[in-house]
Amino acid sequence: MGRKAHFKHDEFIDAAMRMVAEKGPGALTVSALAISMKAPIGSVYHRFPSRDVLLAQLWIRIVESFQRGFLEALGHDGLSAALYTVEWVREHPDEARVLLLHRREELVSGPWPEHLKEDAARLSQEMDAGIRSFARKQFGSLSDEALRRAVFALTDVPLAALRLHVERGDQPPGFVDQLVRETYLAVMRIGR
Repeated sequence: MGRKAHFKHDEFIDAAMRMVAEKGPGALTVSALAISMKAPIGSVYHRFPSRDVLLAQLWIRIVESFQRGFLEALGHDGLSAALYTVEWVREHPDEARVLLLHRREELVSGPWPEHLKEDAARLSQEMDAGIRSFARKQFGSLSDEALRRAVFALTDVPLAALRLHVERGDQPPGFVDQLVRETYLAVMRIGR
């Protein structure tokens, strides 16, 4: 019979997320993570064969969390999806810092295991399919302009409105919702 694990997989990812959110990806080492959790370094390596695998799993977990709600909101309407981003950032400040302030390439420089590459590709395909479906319904076509308008209104505007607040560690103020709403409505009105 094996020993009972003192630390859960998600506890390591949560601790890694806090470290990256507070000090950036460079602050996260396997040793620093083990020390912060008061865990043997072998416990970290038992779950994550490398720092890159740990960061890849962290990135995928955050993207899945955000994207699930975003695509559900997008299934209702575009404005709900654009505003979902603002609310998600308010509710998940550490995750938002990791996702908005660091590109995937900054987090993971080494090779990804095949199953993580497949997860990342699946997430990208799901987001692309959701936005393409929205553009087709909203504008009646998948022209370059329709897709660009959809991406701009659904993701570019909310992220731009939120980035400074996330960088500062501030809770996005209520007027951000209004700015996102007004811009979304203007882009959709002009695009029809």
